[in-house]
Amino acid sequence: MKQDMILILDLGSEENPRLAREIRALGVYSEIYPHDITEEELKALPNVRGIILNGGPNCVVDGVEIDAGDHVYNGSVPVLLAGVKGKHPWPAEEEERKAALSRFVFETCEAKANWNMENFIADQVELIRRQVGDQKVLLALSGGVDSSVVAALLIKAIGKQLTCVHVNHGLLRKGEPEQVVEVFRNQMDANLVYVDAVDRFLDKLAGVADPEQKRKIIGTEFIRVFEEEARKLSGIRYLAQGTIYPDIIESGTKTVKAVKSHHNVGGLPEDLDFALVEPLKMLFKDEVRACGAALGLPDNMVYRQPFPGPGLGVRCLGAITRDRLEALRESDAILREEFAAAGLDREVWQYFTVVPDFKSVGVRDGARTFDWPVILRAVNTVDAMTATVVGIPYDLLGRITERITTEVAGVNRVLYDLTPKPTGTIEWE
Repeated sequence: MKQDMILILDLGSEENPRLAREIRALGVYSEIYPHDITEEELKALPNVRGIILNGGPNCVVDGVEIDAGDHVYNGSVPVLLAGVKGKHPWPAEEEERKAALSRFVFETCEAKANWNMENFIADQVELIRRQVGDQKVLLALSGGVDSSVVAALLIKAIGKQLTCVHVNHGLLRKGEPEQVVEVFRNQMDANLVYVDAVDRFLDKLAGVADPEQKRKIIGTEFIRVFEEEARKLSGIRYLAQGTIYPDIIESGTKTVKAVKSHHNVGGLPEDLDFALVEPLKMLFKDEVRACGAALGLPDNMVYRQPFPGPGLGVRCLGAITRDRLEALRESDAILREEFAAAGLDREVWQYFTVVPDFKSVGVRDGARTFDWPVILRAVNTVDAMTATVVGIPYDLLGRITERITTEVAGVNRVLYDLTPKPTGTIEWE
């Protein structure tokens, strides 16, 4: 890696990711490591210009206050002890904090602001080629942001040595499977295996109403389909994954409990025996998007909303039926189209429709109807732990309602969910 680096050593802070992002925002690369990094591990890291020992409320582990080793304090790079009460605490005020950080990074450490997407991409292309050599790589390409950016990066690095497998399980949003084929096979000339598994998934899900059971069926079936496709291909040595930095951070450190376990591709059979390629594992989500844009992916793919693994399966409430799933897909497309036209598509973190498994009486063309409602959901959040409801202008709500009730078969009402998280969750299932 050509970039200068500022190392953050975790002395019990809960704000390490924020600090890493702030340093990167200054144009200098930064990574988080445990407080007890060994001398050998430290020496192996390239271009370390400075170290920040970031203390905090979790600084006592098993009754002992943790600290870095002497080799950190006595090394050749500047060290800053920060975040601990009474010992160089960060200023609370944003501008003061930025100025203090900037002074340490640029004046004390003399780091260069050479962290940018072009350099990152060039480095990763080199690293991927070195790791993979002339071997073949397999990628499960969902069409989500992370897997799409990994695919684009690998295509740039190794071209036809990459095989992408896109499994259409029938629970994607309108136009998404077609876009994956158009962008990767037609525009980027990738080796793309497209698997139409719609009937296979929907048949398995027929009559299953329990949300957890639905998730389990979708996850298990996806692994089976992917495994079947992998076994058809010969000479695959590597499996590429869209792991990103928050996945690793949330897996827990020596001072912070895990938020969630770091997942590989949902438990592939051990006898497939792939080595992993994870070129985005040191990027935050906004950096992944910037990487995708720099690699030439279309905006609506790069800025695609967070989308649950089971897809529309958890928005078609209760037992999934094909007609209700179609109503969900069409209403979601209308909502997305209207939000984009109103300029809300980049302002609102997540917005989608939900179709519950019950009907109500309505009137259409003077005749009685007995159809489904569509529920609209639009929320903003920083970390998905809490969420606030977006106030959609009434004229826009009216236009969305008119379009959904006119254009979507089997729907006669539109409702707006006003519940923040807590007490509601972001998704309905």
